[in-house]
Amino acid sequence: MTDFIPSRAIGILGGTFDPIHNGHLRPCLDLLQQLNLAEVRLMPNHIPPHREAPGSSSAHRLAMAQLAVAQCDELSVDTRELNRTTPSYTIDTLIELAAENPRTPVCFLIGLDSLNSLHTWHRWQELLSYCHLVVSYRPNYKLTLAPEVQRIFEQVQTTNVEDLQQQKQGRILLWPSTQLEISATRIRQLIAQQQNPQYLLPDNVLSYIHKHNLYK
Repeated sequence: MTDFIPSRAIGILGGTFDPIHNGHLRPCLDLLQQLNLAEVRLMPNHIPPHREAPGSSSAHRLAMAQLAVAQCDELSVDTRELNRTTPSYTIDTLIELAAENPRTPVCFLIGLDSLNSLHTWHRWQELLSYCHLVVSYRPNYKLTLAPEVQRIFEQVQTTNVEDLQQQKQGRILLWPSTQLEISATRIRQLIAQQQNPQYLLPDNVLSYIHKHNLYK
């Protein structure tokens, strides 16, 4: 049996990105640099399984995401979930990525709230067979894991960043990262109220929103 010889890990951040904003982008860039990732792919979903449908179309959300990363070579947009007609289950995406890049570790980037609710995800027990989980947290964070998730967490947690590069999958890393208090909901509210959300999101994304009369 040949030894696993990895290429540099990539990061994946999923979401509706309705709209994409600096609270998505800056943490991605921080994690890319701090964890020595080759790239981070933003992955807008078409039908989110755990929340209501986005207010703007997939085409608009894709266009805004592409504008947002246009000036950063290390960030890109992966469209595979937008092209599906079924709910965007993470496990399906991870299986596809593993098949496409058998030597590339995948770091799925989530927040602490997602880790705490991991047991509600579709086929959650299989996720670590295809990726590492990198969990961003704030100071004074609190883990409230379901017992079945807690057992796995205790077995696979690591504090060694190199594990993400040297192993193909299977680790959970808690990592402090920049947390900007920006929400897409707040941006949509500001626009609906004819207030200016400048500096919460890239200028070219805001220009796109105005051009297409989104969120009014």
